[in-house]
Amino acid sequence: MGRWGITLPLTAVPLAEHRDLVRELPDLGYTDVWTAETAGTDAFTPLALVAEWAPELRLGTAIAPVYTRGPGLLAMTAATVAELAPDRFVLGIGTSSPVIVRGWNAQEFTEPYARTRDTLRFLRSAFAGEKVTERYPTFEISKFRLERPPQPPPQVMLAALRPGMLRLARKEADGAITNWLAPSDVPKVRAEVGDGFELVARVFVCPTEDVAAARGLGRLLISSYLTVPVYAAFHDWLGRGDALKPMHDAWAAGDRQRANEVIPDEVVDALIVHGSPERCREIVGQYVESGLDTPVINVLPTGEDPRKVVRALAPE
Repeated sequence: MGRWGITLPLTAVPLAEHRDLVRELPDLGYTDVWTAETAGTDAFTPLALVAEWAPELRLGTAIAPVYTRGPGLLAMTAATVAELAPDRFVLGIGTSSPVIVRGWNAQEFTEPYARTRDTLRFLRSAFAGEKVTERYPTFEISKFRLERPPQPPPQVMLAALRPGMLRLARKEADGAITNWLAPSDVPKVRAEVGDGFELVARVFVCPTEDVAAARGLGRLLISSYLTVPVYAAFHDWLGRGDALKPMHDAWAAGDRQRANEVIPDEVVDALIVHGSPERCREIVGQYVESGLDTPVINVLPTGEDPRKVVRALAPE
């Protein structure tokens, strides 16, 4: 079996109450725990706990934004987790979104491609223990050196959706992390990075046989995420532009309810995995069969205890 990841922490489960589940994950067949960073927990603190609770697991951030921490602080935070989990921590970085960067963190959101590239290059130097004095195109660093450079340095992966960032990941990073795609979309993304290069994707899973409930939740998520310009452009590239145009038109007109209603069932069913746990596992497996290396399940609420759901979705 290949990699099988889970997104933690789980919705509505206090962070400290994850311990028993995390300790079970390796025996259940999970290989990875990945975090996200929006307005809940930060991306790093849960991984510090997981490093102690289950030393067998690989840990990753998907993703830590390149704007919301200064480059030096980002390097320090990543180095701390890498020290706790040597050779088992992956730093996933990306641009995030204007809402999170500008609206919630009062930072400028400019030149996202260049800022990501420059941050990656700085991190490589910092993790190697170099004293960094460099004028990068998007920021300048003067005499920064990590006091505790991690040994070995962590892998760095890039959040990437479209060809430019995917190719940057292939050229300079250790892997690419993508999001909001169907199994049928994987070959198009894989073609941009080629074979022999790790491709990670978060997969939204709603293990319920209540189709209406799953689609209702799926529509809310799709209208929230895929109206963000970078995701809209991603799905234009994937070929869903026409199918999603009514949603975009309604959203632009301020009619949020209509925007949800006009998302076609086939789009929801392609992007949100739902059904029995057995069917969900089968569909997650289709991502792997299509060329994904590491599926990272993101459990959506069903009314069940999410810890029970994680156990039910285990590969073995």
